[in-house]
Amino acid sequence: MSELRETRLEKGKALAKLGQGPYALRFAPSHRTAALQADHADLPNGEERNLAVVVAGRVMTRRVMGKLAFFTLADESGPIQLFIEKATLAGSMPEDAEAFAHLTTLVDAGDLIGVEGTLRRTDRGELSVKVQRWQMLSKSLQPLPDKWHGLADVEKRYRQRHLDLIVSPHTRETFRRRALAVSTMRRWLDDRGFLEIETPVLQSQPGGADARPFETHHNALDLPLTLRIATELHLKRLVVGGFERVYELGRIFRNEGVSTRHNPEFTSVEIYQAYADYTDMMDLTEQLIAHVCQQVCGTTQISYQGTAIDLAPPWRRATMHGLVQEATGLDFNSFGSREEAAAAMAAQGLEVPSLADSVGRLLVEAFEQRVEADLIQPTFVIDYPVENSPLARAHRSKPGMVERFELFIVGRETANAFSELIDPVDQRQRLEAQQERRAAGDLEAQGVDEDFLQALEVGMPPTGGLGIGIDRLVMLLTDSPSIRDVIAFPLLRPEHQGGD
Repeated sequence: MSELRETRLEKGKALAKLGQGPYALRFAPSHRTAALQADHADLPNGEERNLAVVVAGRVMTRRVMGKLAFFTLADESGPIQLFIEKATLAGSMPEDAEAFAHLTTLVDAGDLIGVEGTLRRTDRGELSVKVQRWQMLSKSLQPLPDKWHGLADVEKRYRQRHLDLIVSPHTRETFRRRALAVSTMRRWLDDRGFLEIETPVLQSQPGGADARPFETHHNALDLPLTLRIATELHLKRLVVGGFERVYELGRIFRNEGVSTRHNPEFTSVEIYQAYADYTDMMDLTEQLIAHVCQQVCGTTQISYQGTAIDLAPPWRRATMHGLVQEATGLDFNSFGSREEAAAAMAAQGLEVPSLADSVGRLLVEAFEQRVEADLIQPTFVIDYPVENSPLARAHRSKPGMVERFELFIVGRETANAFSELIDPVDQRQRLEAQQERRAAGDLEAQGVDEDFLQALEVGMPPTGGLGIGIDRLVMLLTDSPSIRDVIAFPLLRPEHQGGD
């Protein structure tokens, strides 16, 4: 590899002597390659079109055959062939008598070049730029991955995303779709009167989710801080302050493990609507996601890993109690104690974690073990135990439950929403109970955020709140099996420390 790099460095020096960079300051293309392909699809084989075009991009392949050469040039939009004749270059670049030789010997696959010329469709039907002038824009010192095999090592694709993007149109399309999904979501919310307001990433008291935070320190203030684990509590304070429809789409940080559906740094959108409840947020969720799917995929009937998924509303709505009873035969409403519920679960072959210290927590365990993975079509799982939902409002008719739903698609939680708890006394008691769990060793339990509680005491209107995981949604819309396929630069253990 070092010998190849040295050879390319020498070619760069030769180009510099010819006044060809090898690193240009600027270049002004007149066309994108995809537009040329589309606009001139009618050009017959073997004919030329006297249209001056200027294109720039990366040389992907090269074939030299005597006095004729064919390169493939790719810009962001796609590839186009370069038709390079020695006689044509000699006539159009008189200042360089060896223009053809310099182009074919000093330009390698991976180099970025710009060319001027006209259009020609070869006898074999390939639209080409008939090159009249060329310019080196940036000399590549490293070779591209093999043309046919690309980056076969999945981990290398994540570590060297720049190469993955160069050689894989599928990867580029995934990130185009991600960008479209995010911009579509923002437009949909903006058009309905929601206002995006940014909240702090650095926080003195993490809250809004059950998660372990990353810890840091502000030197000037000598202040311990954490990276945010949710945007919830600050957005609710904005609702207290009078904003009736707010949201934030941004990065969240949780000090947790890595898997096909978890990355410690991920993107979510949280949405809050005053004078609404969790049923309103169900309507909003299915309308928003169906709209994003339609814009990104052109339909709400999609396929994920070989399974047909129908995202057209309305979606199924089912209680957690009902789903667990359907899957296990266990009626958690009938259990009078934690011990009774634990014995019934054990008899069904379910695990009974010691931290699940109530009937409600055991219900959630049974759901996660026996139900969650089988929720393939979009399903709102509604009405959760109060123990697992410290920020959600008590259910209006079901003691011990809260008005909360989670949306599951292809066995994954994709969204989470509440009728928000606006009673400051109840909220304080819930957070104090969470803090006790944290003191007992549950590092994901929340603490007491006094600033948030003081804001609640000023008065917060009835509010529906919703969070959607952007990465998991994009996985669904791009048929990607791993969250690392849809995060441009996922967190990975350094190579010298071994695999992750």
